[in-house]
Amino acid sequence: MSNLGIRRVAVLGAGTMGHGIAEVFAMSGFEVNLMDVSDEILRNALNRIRDSLERLSRRGELREGVDAIMSRIHTTTKVAEAVRDIDFLVEAVPENADLKKSIFREADQYAPPHAIFASNTSTIPITELSEATSRREKFVGMHFMNPPPLMKLVEITRGKYTSDDTVNITVQLTRILNKEPVVVNKDVPGFIVNRVLFRVMLEACREATQEGIKIVDLDAMARNVLGLPMGTFELLDYIGLDTSLFIVKAMTERGFKAHSCPLLEDLVSKGKLGVKSGEGFYKYPGPGQYVKPRVLPEQGLELDPIRLMAPAINELAWLVREGVATVDDIDKSVKLGLNYPWGLSEFADEAGIDNIVDALTQLKNASGWEEYEPDPLLTNYVKEGRLGRKSGRGFREYPGVEFRRYEEIMLRIDPPSAWIILNKPDKLNVLTPKMADEIVNALRSVEDDPRVRVVVITGSGRAFCAGADINQFQNATPMQMFKAMRHYHSMTLEIEYYTKPVIAAINAMPLVVVWRLLWPATSG
Repeated sequence: MSNLGIRRVAVLGAGTMGHGIAEVFAMSGFEVNLMDVSDEILRNALNRIRDSLERLSRRGELREGVDAIMSRIHTTTKVAEAVRDIDFLVEAVPENADLKKSIFREADQYAPPHAIFASNTSTIPITELSEATSRREKFVGMHFMNPPPLMKLVEITRGKYTSDDTVNITVQLTRILNKEPVVVNKDVPGFIVNRVLFRVMLEACREATQEGIKIVDLDAMARNVLGLPMGTFELLDYIGLDTSLFIVKAMTERGFKAHSCPLLEDLVSKGKLGVKSGEGFYKYPGPGQYVKPRVLPEQGLELDPIRLMAPAINELAWLVREGVATVDDIDKSVKLGLNYPWGLSEFADEAGIDNIVDALTQLKNASGWEEYEPDPLLTNYVKEGRLGRKSGRGFREYPGVEFRRYEEIMLRIDPPSAWIILNKPDKLNVLTPKMADEIVNALRSVEDDPRVRVVVITGSGRAFCAGADINQFQNATPMQMFKAMRHYHSMTLEIEYYTKPVIAAINAMPLVVVWRLLWPATSG
């Protein structure tokens, strides 16, 4: 097929992932040998593939008829028959290392020497599996997301022996399948997506168990504040609690530093496996009957989204520093593999890398857990002043962004807007006379700047502004109070008669809830 020399593909395993992978290859014009242990499993797989294709056809998403695609899928219960005369193999049997190795040993005996072997594993090291074959340099990880026909992301993992040619061919093949590849350059447990996903899930579990935060409130925050398609516990239910527990244990056994989730373990021990059993963290109408848990629009808004995401940002830093993956590929992974509306680097740069480090430090001090230690990449960024968008540079560069630091505020000129950032996060950005004066000075410095059309006032950290600093009023004389009020009055007058719109952005990073604070009459 095409200039890769790949025409016939074997998919070993016709279960949840295997039949979907076979469908993807057949849709792209490849001849597919689909193998499983029984004719009944294979018949069910073909029925599911046809149902999926018919749905895609009704939506106008197929380039040819369903029957034409189905004619390219051939079934067998024998490995030797499945791999004879193939050019590429994808293994998708259950996540059992011994089973996978056994399958690969047998396939290695009968497949042509030029054929590339790939595993769809999400947890087992590619190097370990490749050692069961005589073609270690032609062995690669090719992890599709579920369901394969709909999800765009494919993680391509390089094992210890995998050749550059094998990686490059697999990347090109992935694009022919109309998928988006990301390359995992080191064979680390969980690759990219699962490492990020379970950092968020385990932090949510810690907050529920150690701090007593309600599960539904944490899920509401994930949906209402972070804009995620599912809450953390809702997603665990959807994946399956037994599956999630298996993935966590498989990763930690192979070096992923993490503490277990007792809530998850308890539910699994009781047979409450999530949607598949009808009950997990939430109750459902019946086994396999998913209904989205209800949360209120105002629910979870008081919780700190930076704290929930900080461990995932720490994982991003580790993956980049260790050369496992690029920032671009990690961002692509969470957008396409987890359906996040933003990349991790985008979140970190918007929230402020200094705020991420502060959150991790607080988490480490509170829990005593090693996995919360801020990665050296993050701490070095803070030392270098690479704080994210507010400083013009973080994980990414922001050309044209000018940054000015005052004592209690920061000013970021990011045309066509200028951002005045109240910068006392440890005190919830309480307002002082000095801060009021600095806001006035910042407003005046950009009023005649032609690059700036609007000024946004926001706060760093988790708060916008907690109000005036009450400490200044303790033991103050009436005259001192009068002088303090004069600073605040000057600030409000400056905003009231400002010649450009001034907007207040209430923090809910990386999303913001914005309303018009004051729109001067002079601005029309």
